Amino acid sequence: MNEFEDLLNSVSQVEPGDVVTAEVLTVDATQANVAISGTGVEGVLTLRELTNDRDADINDFVKPGETLELLVLRQVVGKDTDTVTYLVSKKRLEARKAWDKLVGREEEVVTVKGTRAVKGGLSVEFEGLRGFIPASMLDTRFVRNTERFVGQEFDAKIKEVDPKENRFILSRRDVVEAETAAARAEVFGKLNVGDVVTGKVARITSFGAFIDLGGVDGLVHLTELSHERNVSPKSVVTVGEEIEVKVLDLNEEEGRVSLSLKATTPGPWDGVEQKLAAGDVIEGTVKRLTDFGAFVEVLPGIDGLVHISQISHKRVENPKDALKAGQEVTVKVLEVNPANERVSLSIKALEERPDQEEGQEVKEEKRQSRPRRPKRQEKRDFELPETQTGFSMADLFGDIEL
Repeated sequence: MNEFEDLLNSVSQVEPGDVVTAEVLTVDATQANVAISGTGVEGVLTLRELTNDRDADINDFVKPGETLELLVLRQVVGKDTDTVTYLVSKKRLEARKAWDKLVGREEEVVTVKGTRAVKGGLSVEFEGLRGFIPASMLDTRFVRNTERFVGQEFDAKIKEVDPKENRFILSRRDVVEAETAAARAEVFGKLNVGDVVTGKVARITSFGAFIDLGGVDGLVHLTELSHERNVSPKSVVTVGEEIEVKVLDLNEEEGRVSLSLKATTPGPWDGVEQKLAAGDVIEGTVKRLTDFGAFVEVLPGIDGLVHISQISHKRVENPKDALKAGQEVTVKVLEVNPANERVSLSIKALEERPDQEEGQEVKEEKRQSRPRRPKRQEKRDFELPETQTGFSMADLFGDIEL
């Protein structure tokens, strides 16, 4: 018993909480044995007190003969041998130093590494210290799957530091927003309406595609994706594809850029004079019907109008009575107007005029050729001539006996 007390007194200079220097003596699968310098006692450094990664190989962190700075956690007395050792930690010493470094550094940007997806956000590590980024602070858009950040290193802004409560909160969103603002200012400083620029398709929606222009996303609206009508954005572009687009409009205040893909590609009306001319007879497809006629696609992206009066020699009350969408028809080109992007077509010009129609037209022409009769003069009140004025009552009724 006296020998045990002497042993305890000989190591009284080592206390929990002390920072000591120790030499690694041996390393096995789960721990390393170290000799604490200047004390004559040994310590145990477990894998758990080296790293938060429980699947790590301890040999990647310590090697025999290596000198380490460690934090003394507590004293351990062997049950069988009555030997005194100390549990020491490298991880916690680094964490203490990290806390000291963090105090007063709120709003500073540091580099962290995602370690584990946890409820409500992401656990990260900074110089051995565990921090937390709420899901709402991971990106400018809410992130549901935080797993994709695990194992990644990225910048985050320190929002709250409280060593007593072991509270360390960061925000990646603040960094992303600052980077986006800087990139936006740079992009808007370079762009001009009418410029043709290269961008990468970032995402596709039902109303168009967003193009990354190097920090700013511009929108190619559905109507600006293709010269063809009613196309699906996914049939025109794919995510990750690099494309050339034309700048249509810039709004720096709202951070909006309007782009056009079809403006960078030849349009269907370019050189249409060499493809179509008045008098041509061509095949087409009825695309849509209106009250005043039918639009027939005669070339890719070019629809010509068959006016209701040009559908048939017979009277047509409604184009739907004579035609239907998707129907193949043969038409004659009446006029091509590239300036206004209009083509006038006729179906009846290719059909033989019915005999009845001819007879009716002859009668109509004869009727119109007859000389018009002069209009009858309107009846006026009868007036007696001046020579017949001045009759007396006796002159009028002289033969009548009273």
